[in-house]
Amino acid sequence: MKGFHPQTYALMRIVVGFLFIWHGTQKLFGFPTAMPMEVPGFIIYVAGPIELIGGFLVMIGLFTRWTAFLCSGLMAAAYWMAHGTKALFPLLNGGELAALYCFVFLFISAQGSGIWSVDGSRESV
Repeated sequence: MKGFHPQTYALMRIVVGFLFIWHGTQKLFGFPTAMPMEVPGFIIYVAGPIELIGGFLVMIGLFTRWTAFLCSGLMAAAYWMAHGTKALFPLLNGGELAALYCFVFLFISAQGSGIWSVDGSRESV
C-alpha cells in the first residue's frame, strides 16, 4: 500500500471533509436531521459555519492546512465543552467522534492538501 500513499491520503481528506459538511448542514439547516432544541445558539452559529465551510474547503483541498487546523481546534473545544466533563474515556462520554475528528484534522493540517486538491493544482502552475 505504500505506493498508494498519495491516493489513499487524498481519499481520506476528501471523505473526512465530506462527512464534516453534514454536521454543519445539520446545525444550520436541520438537514438531514434536526438539532436537539437544547443546543445553545453559539454552537449553531459558530460551529455550524466552520463545519460546513471548513468541511467543504478540506474536501476540495483549498487553504487546507489552516482550515484543517481551525476544524481540529473546533473539535477539541467541542470535546471538552460537551463530552470531557461527563467522563474520562471518550467511549463513555460520547466524545469519540469529536476526538477522532480533532486528530484527523490535526494530521491533515500537518500533511497539507496532497494530490487531487485545489491547493495542489495551484502549486503546480
